[in-house]
Amino acid sequence: MKGSCLCGAIEVSAGEHARIDVCHCNMCRRWGGGPMLAVHCGPEVTFTGTQQPASYRSSDWAERGFCPTCGTHLFYHLLPANEYILPAGLFEPGSGFVMNSQIFIDQKPGYYDFANQTPTMTGEQVFAQFTKGDDQ
Repeated sequence: MKGSCLCGAIEVSAGEHARIDVCHCNMCRRWGGGPMLAVHCGPEVTFTGTQQPASYRSSDWAERGFCPTCGTHLFYHLLPANEYILPAGLFEPGSGFVMNSQIFIDQKPGYYDFANQTPTMTGEQVFAQFTKGDDQ
């Protein structure tokens, strides 16, 4: 899959992915003005072009990347897993995405709803899933 920021200074390439997961957490909504329509791309993501992404360390476990010229949101990078999660809007329309799940459903404000029937998880369930393997 290929995409770019708004000004075209940064191009992104990732493997083929069809699923979109939606994050309703307060931080994603503050960052993008609404829920993040996220494509989990793993570590195999490349950024090319005339600019390099700038980043902001938004938590102990993640950083968020953006174009320093136009401000387009480029990635959410889970540092321990080296996993890049990219906004679906970076990629060409008609990419064949299907909504897979919604997380932080307990932080979703009441002023929007998606019609898609998907599995949902609260923030507590998300953190429990990520830390499940730490004790083993």
